Amino acid sequence: MLDNRLTLCAELVGGEGIVCDVGTDHAYLAAELINSGKCQKVIASDINEGPLKSARKTVEKYNVADKVDLVLSDGLENVPLDGVSDIVIAGMGGETIADIIGESGIDAEDDIKLILQPMTKPEVLRKKLYEYQFEIVKEALAEDGDKLYVVMVAKPSSEWQQLTETEAIYGFFEPDDPLANKYRHSEAERLQMISESLEAAGKYNDAQHFRSMSYRMEYGTDIVKIQDIYNYLNEVYPFDLQESWDNSGLLVENFDMECRRVLLTLDITNTVINEAAEKCSKLIISHHPVIFEPLKKIDRYSPVYKLIDNGIAAICMHTNLDIAQGGTNGVILRKFVEKFELACDPEPFEDCGNGQFLGWIVTLKERVSAGGFGESMKDIFGCEYVRMSRRSMSVSKIAICSGSGGSMLRLALSKNCDALVTGDVKHDVWISAENSAFTIFDCGHFHTENIVLLELRRVLEAKFPQLDIEVAEGSIDPCKYV
Repeated sequence: MLDNRLTLCAELVGGEGIVCDVGTDHAYLAAELINSGKCQKVIASDINEGPLKSARKTVEKYNVADKVDLVLSDGLENVPLDGVSDIVIAGMGGETIADIIGESGIDAEDDIKLILQPMTKPEVLRKKLYEYQFEIVKEALAEDGDKLYVVMVAKPSSEWQQLTETEAIYGFFEPDDPLANKYRHSEAERLQMISESLEAAGKYNDAQHFRSMSYRMEYGTDIVKIQDIYNYLNEVYPFDLQESWDNSGLLVENFDMECRRVLLTLDITNTVINEAAEKCSKLIISHHPVIFEPLKKIDRYSPVYKLIDNGIAAICMHTNLDIAQGGTNGVILRKFVEKFELACDPEPFEDCGNGQFLGWIVTLKERVSAGGFGESMKDIFGCEYVRMSRRSMSVSKIAICSGSGGSMLRLALSKNCDALVTGDVKHDVWISAENSAFTIFDCGHFHTENIVLLELRRVLEAKFPQLDIEVAEGSIDPCKYV
């Protein structure tokens, strides 16, 4: 009566109490659970009357009508959960199943087991389950023809945990599950195909990310020494390039000085540290130093305290990342080259000595209106707003500098630029630009620097594909615009 995927769902049912079959369709699962003696009562629900009519015929055919309650319900909305020990949701998309669970009201106090069989996007369902404070306690696979179907068992949890993207795709199969390697190999091939398509489209950061995830599907994640990560970063973005006033480097150690997961962020905030702890990331790499001025006190609300308390290390790369070739300003330059046709090769902006420089000057092949150029900056930096000089003419020769580069106005003027793109511009700089008939585009400190994180992920994943590296969800603009 049941196909392989529903048979597996039935095997995973505990049946200590009432079983609820959501989206029952023909009620085959309900009839099998009763007749097999797995449980004494089933609630079979569906959102439409048609499937319930089919279900009614099934329960009458198998003589279980007195033990199966048929309920018209959108998800679990009309289903009484008193006495329910197992909820089966099978044959739907992972996103739909996640929505049903998210709206169910089930919490850590409820002793309910979920048996879930997503037809699509199991990775979305896994991630959402942990966001809703559930824990996946078992996963298995059913093979039917040339298809593999994931079935997962989840229970409410009192612990907060988040899954990384890699974990959400990798799953929680038993080590000796003969189908697990086949499933993950298929996922690796799928991710590799996505990587190749992205590579062909010129999206190299995303291409490397999917290529590395493909590697992790085949070989899993592995531990890397933090010193090895630091040494490699020092090769690509030498720490001795940092300004004399800066404080870049390995600023906080963890106990083991190794990690399997890494979180990237612009700023190490308490929110980001909580995310790292919930994702079991033992290393955070940030742009802005978590320790800048000398510390006279570390209170329990300090990010430094929270890093140490959670056993999380911190590597901070500030001005060395801005100055190094291919660093923050290199990423901005690449985006400019992709967006505009240039009249000549870019030239360095500020000379930092020893053959190093900060920022770039680009000359557009054709002058563009200041307003149109400002709109283009939204696309490049992903910002909602751009502040620009009021008395703005068309622009062609433009200086660019990430972060807070308003102090470089005079340098831009001396190099005959007619615009400066940066962030965090102070009032007096706007006035000076006004008096000089010069155009400034303030795209925000956050937005002119946060874009380097995807490049940093690409660089690290190319070297350490075994590391699970993510850009922190908490790496967001600290300002809200109203």
